[in-house]
Amino acid sequence: MKKESFLASVVGIAVPVGLQSMLQSSFSMIDQLMVGQLGSTAVSAVEVAGRPAFIYSVILGAAATIAGIMISQYLGMEDRNMADRSLSVNLTAAAALALLFTVLCALFPEQIVGLYIEDDPAILAAGRNYLLCILWTYLPMGISSILAVMVRCLGRAVWPLAAGIASAVVNTMLNYGLIFGHFGLPALGVTGAAAASIISQFVNMLLMLVIFYLVRLRGQKDFRFSLSLGTGGYRQYLMMMLPILIAELLWSLGQNVNTFIYGHLEKGDLAAMSMTGPIQGLFIGALSGVSQAAGILIGKRLGANEYEEAYWESKKLVGYGLAGSLLLSALLICLRQTYVPLYNVEPGVRETAARLLLAFALLAPVKVTNMILGGGVVRSGGKTAYIMAIDIAGTWLIGVPLGLTTAFLFHLPVEWVYFLLSQEELVRLAMTLMVFRRRGWMNRLSVSE
Repeated sequence: MKKESFLASVVGIAVPVGLQSMLQSSFSMIDQLMVGQLGSTAVSAVEVAGRPAFIYSVILGAAATIAGIMISQYLGMEDRNMADRSLSVNLTAAAALALLFTVLCALFPEQIVGLYIEDDPAILAAGRNYLLCILWTYLPMGISSILAVMVRCLGRAVWPLAAGIASAVVNTMLNYGLIFGHFGLPALGVTGAAAASIISQFVNMLLMLVIFYLVRLRGQKDFRFSLSLGTGGYRQYLMMMLPILIAELLWSLGQNVNTFIYGHLEKGDLAAMSMTGPIQGLFIGALSGVSQAAGILIGKRLGANEYEEAYWESKKLVGYGLAGSLLLSALLICLRQTYVPLYNVEPGVRETAARLLLAFALLAPVKVTNMILGGGVVRSGGKTAYIMAIDIAGTWLIGVPLGLTTAFLFHLPVEWVYFLLSQEELVRLAMTLMVFRRRGWMNRLSVSE
């Protein structure tokens, strides 16, 4: 690729994916802002009941990552048949995962919500109702995510963005109607927010099915849904999938330990932390497109045996992401005090949320660099065990011990607990840079018939 065409390729993937990720995060922000008008109890209920969805989305992201590695590399080899098989396998895995989470949340809603909060009947009741509704978003979310990977790898990243915009509009309007009782709809409060999310996710899934038909199926008779990868192919698939699943599951469990910590600090700290979630999602989502671009573009380079180009283009991608994160961090520091008053919570909760946003802004460039380098570049070669080891070490040897120690031994304020436990990101970055420079991650997938 020439310099100009490489940058154009990055922008063509990163901008639509980033905008779509921000729209997905806007689902949470719209829910939080509107539910935030109901008070701290409602905000905390949505936060704790949304934890299973967070774990699910993290593991679903692992399946999407594997789909992206496989599809991009096989397209780089110009093997459309194996790319289609990769889609079929990962789509099936995502559907099975969604059904598992749906069943578990339907059977044990009280127990799940009770893991994250002390005995508070109001939060437990509201959280249980929210969870029993939101579980219906898991399947459409899974199908949409995997189909979007294929569409992006085929060079149509704008199409999933269009579907995301349409579903975001639906979500916003239904939130306004179902939470507060506008448009002649019943005022359902927290349950209304969940209902809006369900409907909008199904809208997104239906639109993605139509888009997949237009991009891949219409006029092309060579697509066939097939789970046949061969013995070697499934061995290769499992060698990629298992490390990511283990890493993402343990990382998400670590994040749930953090939620447990915030829920057992001062009253209002969990609500303050919840208020920062949508902003963090928007921030990371805005630059997640660079990570996806790295996975697709570097994966195609590796599939075509263009290793030197893959290495130098990886450096450029990291530079793009770092520059973007520094700009957004500066913007967040300046505007954070205009965001927290949007919530109808106690003044002390708002002040705590503003301090947490400052801590996040300072940490964000490191988080973004890890996302692009570890989550995009290094994983594109399929040697996912590298990132598994790095993530486990960062979360369970650094982050969780620091969180528990600073919260329950030194009794620090929540913003300092968050800032210090997040130093795990620095450890991850140092380890990932060593792996990147040694180039052992650069690998071309094999084809097994």
